[in-house]
Amino acid sequence: MHVWDTLLDRSVIAGYSRLGYALRAAGRSDDDPRPGALAGRTVAVTGATSGIGAAIAEGVAALGAHVIVVGRDGERAQRVTAGIVERCPQARVSVELGDVSDAEQVRDLAARLNRRDVDALVHNAGVMPPERTDSPDGHELSLATHVLGPIALTELLLPALRRSPDARVVFMSSGGMYTAPLPVDDLDYRDGQYWGARAYAGSKRIQTALVPLLADRWAAAGVMVAGMHPGWVDTPGVSGSLPRFATLAGPLLRGPAAGADTAVWLLGTEPAPPTGGFWHDRRRRPEHYLRRTRFSEAERRAVGERVARIVDDEYR
Repeated sequence: MHVWDTLLDRSVIAGYSRLGYALRAAGRSDDDPRPGALAGRTVAVTGATSGIGAAIAEGVAALGAHVIVVGRDGERAQRVTAGIVERCPQARVSVELGDVSDAEQVRDLAARLNRRDVDALVHNAGVMPPERTDSPDGHELSLATHVLGPIALTELLLPALRRSPDARVVFMSSGGMYTAPLPVDDLDYRDGQYWGARAYAGSKRIQTALVPLLADRWAAAGVMVAGMHPGWVDTPGVSGSLPRFATLAGPLLRGPAAGADTAVWLLGTEPAPPTGGFWHDRRRRPEHYLRRTRFSEAERRAVGERVARIVDDEYR
């Protein structure tokens, strides 16, 4: 299976499609994660008001977790909550509103979540603005949403995560990050012509590059850190931001539950997976497939230091 799995992954179209997921899922045990694996645990999921995030919320609720739906829109959050409870009548679901691209809202959200003893956190909130858009704090919006806000929120939640016997943090990346180099000298995409898909992929590249550094940074708090990508998934975000891709790839796109599967598994499987890895369809994957996207450890650390300074200066 390992050879075929690798071939699927390198082929991209087969591996990221609904076919790749079906082939990999066919050989799996039905009890991993085991039923009730997350009973007694609290999991916060950002961007949980639609698509993959809503599917992750439902998946962890089905495993017994108290799931906190985090989003910007209260009405959509309540609809997701009602749907989860309808399909999983025993589910414990609550809502916390907040925009992870906004430093002030991140601080307020963290204060509320710290009172709930959060055990795990999924950073799923995502944006792909069609034109360059600044966050309330003056950073390019995809960088703020995918990198700065999630790291800051986790840092601010370390008091709660330290209290958990099995704290886990998952960053939702994208297979598109494989096409992007690490923007060492232009984290905010101020140079050249702006293209939303490029900024999106680049911010996901930053996110993935920082996972090993964050794993080291948060190891003393007992936090398992993982990055992952969901494959090609049929979501409102894809159809809205990449309509041509959604139309052409429509028959190949996975459903949200398939896209959410690895995140739910990373949270519920026992023992916890090794920290610092990048995953797709429950297997650890390389950070790079293209020579032109490779970066040095010095460049990784330079970006990590720059991001840490921004978080410390602006989000505390």
